[in-house]
Amino acid sequence: MSDQDRSPDWERKTLEELAFASLKESRRQRRWGIFFKLLGFAYLFLLLGMLISGQDGLSETVGKHTALVDLKGVIADDTKASADNVVTGLRKAFEDKNTVGVILRINSPGGSPVQSSYINREIKRLRKEYPDIPLYAVITDIGASGAYYVAAAADRIYADEGSIVGSIGVRMDGFGFVDAIDKLGIDRRLYTAGDRKGMLDPFLPEDPSETAHIQALLDQIHQQFIDTVKDGRGDRLKEDETIFSGLVWTGEEALKLGLIDEFGSAGYVAREVLKEDNIEDFTKEEDLLKRLSDRLGSSVAEALIIGIQGDAYQVQ
Repeated sequence: MSDQDRSPDWERKTLEELAFASLKESRRQRRWGIFFKLLGFAYLFLLLGMLISGQDGLSETVGKHTALVDLKGVIADDTKASADNVVTGLRKAFEDKNTVGVILRINSPGGSPVQSSYINREIKRLRKEYPDIPLYAVITDIGASGAYYVAAAADRIYADEGSIVGSIGVRMDGFGFVDAIDKLGIDRRLYTAGDRKGMLDPFLPEDPSETAHIQALLDQIHQQFIDTVKDGRGDRLKEDETIFSGLVWTGEEALKLGLIDEFGSAGYVAREVLKEDNIEDFTKEEDLLKRLSDRLGSSVAEALIIGIQGDAYQVQ
């Protein structure tokens, strides 16, 4: 087409067509963005209804069952494996009139001796209060240190041949930076009220009297651990002092040492030992908002992101 054949307003029409096409695309993206957002909210409300109905159903189970409580992860005050969470699940499991037995399924490297002691003592109390309901500990991948402290309160302990079991000991970690700050020419300034308030300061040389005090503290906690294991396991433990050295063993070796009673999974214990393979999970769930955020499907989340990006593109 020659320049003479072109209409005077050719450029204007071309720009109008481009602008109109862009407007149509923007409207399409906006509609899809709204759709995906509404879909996301609908999904959230659906999850909310399911979670609420699930909580209501847990309080009244139907039929005889084996109760399951999970102890998973590091045992500490602010974790899913805290004493509050585990004990809450155990109490509900024992209190349910249809529970024929309780399985505490453990997969934990240990953690706080205090939290572990809380759980251990509560297990003993519940076993006395409900003498007809046995509690069996089942160690999956690992049941070490504080996790074994908990397991020692069970009627019997089961594990796999390849499970990691033991670590009956206590540790405290730290660092020393005395030489480092000397080489860097750093002047350490520490102000305290109380002669020992700065004890174990990593920027000061070790004080033998302070390390002796800490060692005595660790030894005392270790002895509490040993006494708890001996009380729980009784004459099932072999006469072998390495049991309390802090070493870990496979389930195969743990069986020889008397640290566990038999090989088996949670399903095996429910089916073959308790003779009730209907398993009800009494593990305490996280708070509702956390559970909702965790359960939000990746596909819906991606769709929401696409919708938001579409809106942002339109603004640009």
